[in-house]
Amino acid sequence: MISRIWHGWTTPANADAYETLLKNEIFVGIAGRQIAGFRSIHLLRRDVGQEVEFVTVMWFASLEAVRTFAGEDYEVAVVPPKARALLSRFDARSQHYEVRADVKV
Repeated sequence: MISRIWHGWTTPANADAYETLLKNEIFVGIAGRQIAGFRSIHLLRRDVGQEVEFVTVMWFASLEAVRTFAGEDYEVAVVPPKARALLSRFDARSQHYEVRADVKV
């Protein structure tokens, strides 16, 4: 299992609009691609001073599935134009981790 982690920041004024865009359009579009090996996506949000930080954590069965999602240079951030318009800054590249434990309680 591979975890893909990415960070983006908005102004407080754009935070709710960005979250809505993610939930109602971008995440729906990702799910609609029906990528073999895509498992799920989590959205985290926190206020940090004059910014709002968002973290997306995507779960894939393999790096090949990540490449299907993001392309051959799979670390490049996938940020649609509508999202870029609401973000003040974002990671240009995503981080990928091999999941070594997944404990359910």
